[in-house]
Amino acid sequence: MSRRREVTEDGKELLFDHGAPFFSVSNAQVLSLVREWESRGLVAEWSENFGAFDCISHDFVDIQQEGLTKKYVGVPGMNAICRALCQEPGVESKFGVGVGKFEWLEEEKLWSLMGLDGENLGRFQGVIASDKNIVSPRITNVTGRPPPLGLNIVPEWAVKLQDIPAMPCFALMLAFAEPLSAIPTKGFRIINSEVLSWAYCDSSKPGRSTISERWVLHSTTDYANGVIAQAGLLKPSEATLTKVAEELFHEFQSTGLISSQPFFKRAHRWGSAFPVASIAREEKCLWEKNKRLAICGDFCVGPNIEGAIVSGMAAASKLTSCL
Repeated sequence: MSRRREVTEDGKELLFDHGAPFFSVSNAQVLSLVREWESRGLVAEWSENFGAFDCISHDFVDIQQEGLTKKYVGVPGMNAICRALCQEPGVESKFGVGVGKFEWLEEEKLWSLMGLDGENLGRFQGVIASDKNIVSPRITNVTGRPPPLGLNIVPEWAVKLQDIPAMPCFALMLAFAEPLSAIPTKGFRIINSEVLSWAYCDSSKPGRSTISERWVLHSTTDYANGVIAQAGLLKPSEATLTKVAEELFHEFQSTGLISSQPFFKRAHRWGSAFPVASIAREEKCLWEKNKRLAICGDFCVGPNIEGAIVSGMAAASKLTSCL
């Protein structure tokens, strides 16, 4: 649920939801929570028609009527919920701090956390981690460091957590001076394209600035895998991102839906966008009671925001029942 701030060469500020564009809810417990957020102005329904565009027929199909599927967004950005949770009473948030190592102190029955440079981050009664790579060798491939949590701490989790597959995605952020009037929907799935999978009009969401029209495009998984296979897992270079931006925009242009050039264009890699596995569908999270350790996230329940919320609520319930 990320939001990104960009500044154009002439100083214009642009805001994009460059991760998940919206979320829907089917779980009653989550719906109750979302309604509370809605009453606080953190969430609103995005009441726009959605559809699909076929790149072969060059036509829109299956345009949904407003209200068939409720789509919720954070207000004024998708990160609004996360920001609010960080400011709840009793919560102390620290940003820009990486945890390099979790160590269980058996004699004291406490967790010791160390930073990336070995600094002491404190001792804690319990830990909830929401990063699926916490014990994965993928961390080592990307950073050169060992995973923060050793598999010896909870050996039975090793198979489940060692390598959770995920489908990557590239997002393209575009800003236009004028509305793209040839597009009849504010979001659409793209069919029969090897490059693009979705397009969303980000500026049409509740609480957004309408000074410019901003769109976010998502690539296909196959396209993203191809780029990563060539460029590697490390942070992509500006040259790579520029090439991706050009290729995604060229595919968008080929739909015939746009006649103007954007005044802003930038690509972003979303490396672990959609987990393929659900490793704790019944339990909702991984829980080690004796060490008060929970691991939660969309990879536990389902690859979406609702799955992440369900898993987080389960982890919180487990931990608070022990403290």
